Amino acid sequence: MTERRQLLFLTGNKHKLREAKQILHDFDVQSKRIELPELQEINEQIIVEEKIRQALKVMDCEVFVEDTSLCFDALNGLPGPLIKWFEDKIGTRGLVDMLSAYSDKTAYAKCYVGYGLPARDGKDAKIMVFEGSVKGRIVEPEGTANFGFDPIFLPDGHDMTFAQMGPEEKNKISHRRLALEKFRAYLKKNQ
Repeated sequence: MTERRQLLFLTGNKHKLREAKQILHDFDVQSKRIELPELQEINEQIIVEEKIRQALKVMDCEVFVEDTSLCFDALNGLPGPLIKWFEDKIGTRGLVDMLSAYSDKTAYAKCYVGYGLPARDGKDAKIMVFEGSVKGRIVEPEGTANFGFDPIFLPDGHDMTFAQMGPEEKNKISHRRLALEKFRAYLKKNQ
């Protein structure tokens, strides 16, 4: 039996780790929680690239990070990458209420996976970013509220929120799945 390639996911979020392990099942995904300065920026790609730059300053191995956004069309993409802070302050109920003055409840969930290789053998550090996006709409909370905005995000073409879906079903269609699949394809091609 061949040994699976180890990947270090810099996260302290057990839900994100579980999803990454399920999606990247042919790799040995390990996690480490390290405190990285979080750039406050509206451009998700810049945020993820900076997270990787910061990580490579303290880690001498290949690493990956993830950043998620929830973007409301009625609010020109807000809260976007600030979703974590919005959830912490106003909760999912507050997120639904933010759209109460608007008829447009459409939204999209985005995930950016950043991958970094440290500088070695005279080569510069390498940073790659992979994106996944799913369109949907914001609805009244449905399902178990144990992972972020899942109870209020209803993906297009489905009759259940992410929170109502089982992990396997969510992992077939999620924004994180799409980004991690692109990452996985890159790793397989460049082993």
